[in-house]
Amino acid sequence: MVTRRYNRSVTDFLAGNRSAGRYLLTLSEGLTALGLAGTVANFEKFYEAGFAASWWGTMMMPLGMIIALSGWVSYRYRETRAMTMAQFFEMRYSRRFRIFAGIVAWVSGVLNFGIFPAITARFLIAFCGLPPVFHLPGVAIPSFPAVMAAMLGITLVLTLSGGMVTVMICDFLQAQFINIAFLVVMIVMFHRFSWSTISTTLQTAPAGKSLINPFDQGGISDFNVWFFMIFAFKLFYNRLGWQGTQGYNCAAKSPHEAKMAGILAEWRGGVTYLIIMLIPICAYVLLHSPQCAGQAQAIRDTIQAIPDAQLQKQMTVPIALVHMLPAGVVGILCAAMIGATVGNDTTYLHAWGSILIQDVVLPFRKKPLSPKYHMRLLRLSVFGVAAFAFCFSLIFPLRDFIYMYMLITGAVYLGGAGAVIIGGLYWKRGTTAGAWTAMITGGTLATGGAVLRLVWPRVPALVRHAPQFPLNGAWVALMASLAAIVVYVVVSLLTCRQPFDMDRLLHRGRYALPGEHHAPVAVVRDWRKLIGITQECTRGDRLIYYLKVGWTAFWLVAFVLGTVLGLTIGISNAMWMKWWTFTVVLGATVGAITIGWFLWGGTRDLRGLLLALRAASRDLHDDGTVPAGRDGLPSPDRRLAPGGADGDNTAHVPARNRKSPP
Repeated sequence: MVTRRYNRSVTDFLAGNRSAGRYLLTLSEGLTALGLAGTVANFEKFYEAGFAASWWGTMMMPLGMIIALSGWVSYRYRETRAMTMAQFFEMRYSRRFRIFAGIVAWVSGVLNFGIFPAITARFLIAFCGLPPVFHLPGVAIPSFPAVMAAMLGITLVLTLSGGMVTVMICDFLQAQFINIAFLVVMIVMFHRFSWSTISTTLQTAPAGKSLINPFDQGGISDFNVWFFMIFAFKLFYNRLGWQGTQGYNCAAKSPHEAKMAGILAEWRGGVTYLIIMLIPICAYVLLHSPQCAGQAQAIRDTIQAIPDAQLQKQMTVPIALVHMLPAGVVGILCAAMIGATVGNDTTYLHAWGSILIQDVVLPFRKKPLSPKYHMRLLRLSVFGVAAFAFCFSLIFPLRDFIYMYMLITGAVYLGGAGAVIIGGLYWKRGTTAGAWTAMITGGTLATGGAVLRLVWPRVPALVRHAPQFPLNGAWVALMASLAAIVVYVVVSLLTCRQPFDMDRLLHRGRYALPGEHHAPVAVVRDWRKLIGITQECTRGDRLIYYLKVGWTAFWLVAFVLGTVLGLTIGISNAMWMKWWTFTVVLGATVGAITIGWFLWGGTRDLRGLLLALRAASRDLHDDGTVPAGRDGLPSPDRRLAPGGADGDNTAHVPARNRKSPP
């Protein structure tokens, strides 16, 4: 691989030597959020809730704007220069907490990722019409494990070859191809189904399960307004919490570039989001329109042949797609889905493999590893994660919506991590004791919810009370998060002896590092400070800020007006269809423009990444470890200051400013 020559240090493997620009970051990381598992999960959501699901998603846009423009969490996290979140935990809290958090993050992550190979294989088998068994001379090979092994093999080769450098470059190239492929698919689908056919069919949905009116969805139990309100809370609470993208979290060449990548994320997937919404909606039309009755029956017969009810729901849209698109376009979409899978899986394999070594194994070592042996361990760990995912996918029966499974397994870590991350970066009185109790509380409640959902149908006494556990994955995640916030604040207030030195953690003031900021980190002293503009922002950055604010303000006004009218005088289905027509046309237009914009910016950043990696000098001590007995934070003369005992929050305060404990 060409990128292998640039992989000269642990920092290269873990973070691309912190040399990525904003467009490269936002495009590559966006592909991670796509993936085939995420795509199929969205297919389930939009098949169940239709266009109306996107209405409640609109209410998250103002929150997303605030998070992006302020650089919420991402800016400060990049200032710490940590290469994993648990490394930051050691710098802010303690080494023992780093190990504990690393274990919880890894277990949560590999369980979450464990179903991805199975989802991918089932999609490709159904979509490509592969036989259940391949027959070779004297051997019968089942297609399911063979497809899983092939896809995991491709991602393993890419991930092991060059670490984060290869992951970013491959994800960027695949993201560009997917954007173009999805644009082609969207054009073909609108040629296949007229808008009037789509409108007429969607309006036949039963009362309480409308696919176009978000105020007529009382019969949809999972993907309703409460699901999206919980998701809005998680958007704020779990910013950078999910460690599946830990490589991207630390790969930006500066904190400002990390912040700008978050702002640009609003437009990176316009066409992608549209097509992921339109495909299941068109599948619903194909299965319910009287004009397509013949094809619909053939699709239903194929779906009914699947023995598992939950698998039938997962495969409904993929099977319908085969009947929906012409052969050539099916091939283009299949290539795009394979690219999305490779992009998602390389990032996750890299993340979970890295976290196991960086945050669980290395903190126990008293002597540092050589760079060569360190990277060998990282590669072995990546291989181990792939092997676990293969075995787990073979034996685990998924009995829930994919989104609900991902929410529950993610909440095992995210339930407490949000409070620990936000408190650690923004609250100087947060303590190690508060972090421990928050992580344990959030993880315990989330795990308990997962166990109850699993065993409930098997316990007759519980079934007599209710057919299934009354809380879905979204509610379990919310309750775990709220409990973690409460215990973090209460315990920290009870145990804090002295405020934490935040300038030292964030490399500010007398601890500032050369080259980390384009300009002093100061907010412009006028109205622009309300939208997070600082002296680091160039004229082009300010333009992007203004576009972001204007775009979000438009959708916010539309959401507020629509919600008020929908709850008072009501809005007819015909008016809702006119609104969805407008949003599709606007989204397609803006999406087509951003494809060219991001292609230019991403190509420029890719060239800059390779030039920076070619010329950069490597610091072999910058490997994500924190020396024993020290806190990993800079003293004013840039040297590490002595630390205190593990678990003592005052260990991170400069010695001359530290008071003796009472």
